[in-house]
Amino acid sequence: MNGFTTRAVHGVQLKKDVHGTLRTPVYDSVAFEHESARSLQLTFEGKKPAHAYSRISNPTVEDFEQRMKLLSGGIAALAVSSGMAAITNTLLALAEAGSNIITTKYLFGNTLSLFERTMKPWGLEARYVSMTDPADVESTIDNNTRAVFMESITNPQLEVADCNLISEITAKHGVPLIMDNTMMTPYLFNTAKSGVNIEVLSSTKYISGGATSVGGVIIDNGNFDWSRAPRMRDQAKNAGQMAFISSLRQEIYRNVGACMSPHNAYLQSLGLETMSMRIDKSCDNSIKLAKYLQQHNKVRSVHYPGLSSSPYFVTADKQFCNKFGGLLTFNLESREACFSLIDSLKLIRRATNINDNKTLILHPASTIFVEYTEEDRKAMGVTPEMLRLSVGIEDHEDLIEDLERGLETL
Repeated sequence: MNGFTTRAVHGVQLKKDVHGTLRTPVYDSVAFEHESARSLQLTFEGKKPAHAYSRISNPTVEDFEQRMKLLSGGIAALAVSSGMAAITNTLLALAEAGSNIITTKYLFGNTLSLFERTMKPWGLEARYVSMTDPADVESTIDNNTRAVFMESITNPQLEVADCNLISEITAKHGVPLIMDNTMMTPYLFNTAKSGVNIEVLSSTKYISGGATSVGGVIIDNGNFDWSRAPRMRDQAKNAGQMAFISSLRQEIYRNVGACMSPHNAYLQSLGLETMSMRIDKSCDNSIKLAKYLQQHNKVRSVHYPGLSSSPYFVTADKQFCNKFGGLLTFNLESREACFSLIDSLKLIRRATNINDNKTLILHPASTIFVEYTEEDRKAMGVTPEMLRLSVGIEDHEDLIEDLERGLETL
């Protein structure tokens, strides 16, 4: 098989373009004409691989999905409007009122808000455990558990749990394991090899080419028996291994309407072509900045799984491809010091996103976790003294110079 970047550049050409274009064009159209009523019927029944309406499928989006399928090694990929849409669609397909999911409070703030503020009132219970304690995970699973949800590297706590140990437990109990792999992408972490059943990503990040567009992806790794999932049993009788994705396409995804736009799919297909090179640079910059900050006398602590001092280094080193992502956090002496540093920076941008081409800095407690109480934030590992640095692809010397200049003012 060709290497990752070769596959990302060339993709899989399902249909020959009439003009011989090297890239699938942007089919910025809503409806697609068919030659007969029978053709439309078969398409709506899912018996003919054709497009009828862009909320359901689109040629440009399909091309992006096929590229993601090829790069991940999954059996199917579904592109949606955002990473949050990917998580929401997945859980709506698997869970129902009165059921529960097992997860951790060490999550991205909006994901936790989705579980607590949006889905809880509809009857879905989120049970919080420590993902670094497999026994805690196993003891919390019961007959109403519909999934275990985790992140490859938690944002912003940067915790790395042993995915193989967790997947052994979920497989034993017949519960699908869902992983948000936004931080690592299929380039740095092959989730299927570690037993993950469903991979979700915010393709807004590394995949898009550096924050060019918003999107999300759901990938079925093809390693779960969907007859064991209560909401998938009937679908599994008809669709077998494709039960999960077909259920999404024929019901949840279609009905919720969280489809990816053709223009965004085109931009994200372009982003895939250079993703590996950008990730390599981002990861290389991150370890250099983490080591620089670690020795600075104004910095109280640095958290990055690529540092040998990290409690997650051994697990991350075993689990990932010798690279540890483009996100790090560090603590200063106070919230005021954090704000002062942010305001003094000249090159590093004050913005909320991760895995942009530009390096971005953020104070998590006052931004993406602002809706929570101080006690809640403490339980989530988000302190007032924490800064989050999403490291881009600039020359690392320039980033260090900017940080040095800012830290000198404290």
